[in-house]
Amino acid sequence: MAKEVSVLLGTGSIGQAIARRVGAGKHIVLADLRIENAEKAAKILEDAGFETSTIAVDLGSRNDILKLVEHAVSFGAVKNLINAAGVSPSQASVNDILRVDLYGTAVLLEEFGKVIADGGSGVVISSQSGHRLGALSEEQNTQLAASPAEELLSLPFIMAITDTLKAYQYSKRCNVLRVMYEAARWGKRGATINSISPGIIITPLANDELHGPRGEGYRKMLRLCPAGRAGTPDEVGDLAEFLMSSRGKWITGSDFLIDGGTTASYWYGDLQYLKATH
Repeated sequence: MAKEVSVLLGTGSIGQAIARRVGAGKHIVLADLRIENAEKAAKILEDAGFETSTIAVDLGSRNDILKLVEHAVSFGAVKNLINAAGVSPSQASVNDILRVDLYGTAVLLEEFGKVIADGGSGVVISSQSGHRLGALSEEQNTQLAASPAEELLSLPFIMAITDTLKAYQYSKRCNVLRVMYEAARWGKRGATINSISPGIIITPLANDELHGPRGEGYRKMLRLCPAGRAGTPDEVGDLAEFLMSSRGKWITGSDFLIDGGTTASYWYGDLQYLKATH
């Protein structure tokens, strides 16, 4: 029997927190570059009463995204899309960051925008890092927002990027602009799409960073931010739940910064010292 479907791409702590809040009574598709990660998440969720299936997906591949769409619609109407996948500046090359985080997210929103059900909703997990990039020109904003996805990586100012942090920042800025662009199209199907830009969220990977070689720098940043601490996956999940619920139906094409005030302090407070390295 056909069910409503929630699709989660990127099966880590943040993605699972959101899926738990919106996936009850639905079929949850768990997609990850590494199938073992998806299967691990499936075991956790199924033991908590959720129905799942798993599929290996490279976000940077249009063919993989098309296979994900086909897999999802085979179970029923796609009501939720959660994109919590991506790579970080310390994990990947410039080319991989741009291919996955920038191009892949654009394709994902485009393809699921063709099948999202009436009353459906989506969230893209972006990053506070996109808010540390200076203002772009109107022409650059328009190019990132509205260029055909296959042309994004050929934009001259994107091709000129040589630093992994800049690649990540431009990718996350593109995510936010792409959400605005796609909101107009998703709206024609009665659906909403928004992005969330978290700061440092405690996950197993973040915990490793906080206790690794660069840990003191991260801990200092957290001490000096207005909230004085990192965030939790559940706090991001609560925000996503609101945006994807009936209470958030008038909110679409928007980005929500959830970083304990870190970005505010980066520009105007005690964290301005970070500008020298960012």
